[in-house]
Amino acid sequence: MSPDVIAPINEKLLSGFITQGPAVEEFEQNLQKQFNHPYILTLNSATSGLTLAIRMIKDKMGLTAEDEVLSCPLTCMATNLPIVANDLRIKWVDVDPNTGLIDLEDLERKLTQRTKIITFVHWGGYPVDLDKLNEILDRNEERLGFRPYVVEDCAHAFLSEYKGKYLGTTGNFGVFSLQAIKHLSTGDGGLIFCPNEEFYEKAKLLRWYGIDRDKRNYNRKDLRLEHDVTDWGYKYHMNDINATLGIHNLPHIAPLIEKNRRNAQLFDKELQNVQILNRYDENKKSAYWLYTILVDKKAEFIEYMKENGVFCSQVHQRNDIHTCFKDFKTELPNLDEFEKKMVCIPVGWWLEERDVKEIIELIKMFNNI
Repeated sequence: MSPDVIAPINEKLLSGFITQGPAVEEFEQNLQKQFNHPYILTLNSATSGLTLAIRMIKDKMGLTAEDEVLSCPLTCMATNLPIVANDLRIKWVDVDPNTGLIDLEDLERKLTQRTKIITFVHWGGYPVDLDKLNEILDRNEERLGFRPYVVEDCAHAFLSEYKGKYLGTTGNFGVFSLQAIKHLSTGDGGLIFCPNEEFYEKAKLLRWYGIDRDKRNYNRKDLRLEHDVTDWGYKYHMNDINATLGIHNLPHIAPLIEKNRRNAQLFDKELQNVQILNRYDENKKSAYWLYTILVDKKAEFIEYMKENGVFCSQVHQRNDIHTCFKDFKTELPNLDEFEKKMVCIPVGWWLEERDVKEIIELIKMFNNI
């Protein structure tokens, strides 16, 4: 939290206007300027953003419960629960063992007439190869007779870049988390980046029950009453308290992410003999919410690092083991092997160089390097 937020947040709390209002509008304008993208809306969570994106695609394409969404289970539950919340089927795609990202070759094998949406997380902030994905969709568009929509879960990837463009601005839906432990926090919250004005305007309605906030004063007689609601929506909007936090935290985020990147590059340099996922790449600039390595004796490694004051974790449980997804079970051999070794080590901006070097030495000792 930025120290300069204390006075404005107190002023907002005592202003008498704390729901969606001028601070939300200001925050959205600041984000649109930061990303050079006009179709950004704030929400109360990234989960809401994913639910909205899938709902809007479902409405536009007239999808039914027989239609499928291709997704990878190595992610937060928030990526995949919105699929079942929209009464669509999940077809699991395996993980690429070299990156921890969705396996695009397996994805191409699993594309069918029922595949209407593709969703995935940019694991740790490292971008999925969007050019390769588009080539796959180009090859299959004639065969399928349509092009599936893509929804990118960018919860780990604030200010991550793919070939010089921010994730979320490359033509797909992009959804970001502003939850407590993300790069940019508003206490809780989320963002949806829409690919065009049509979806942007619909999302603006659906995030607040389907009510057009610009058309109040029913029959010009009662300010409290809304005009006709033509399409039901949700209570997904952000409030001015969260937005005020966002306004004052946003200017600090870019330099903090650059520090994440410097820490990651130091790991890259000093851990040459450790299997690291996604080393630094100028064409795929990660925000490094996570730094993932593969180790033998994973449980022992986590306990060893804990005993030496360093917290490590797999971070997310693979979603496909949960009972709520039992109807979609499939074999994922890459993920079965990958999760035996994957573990994330601290990389964030709060680490000083001496902290990074201490972690490096502990990893080297454990691996007898």
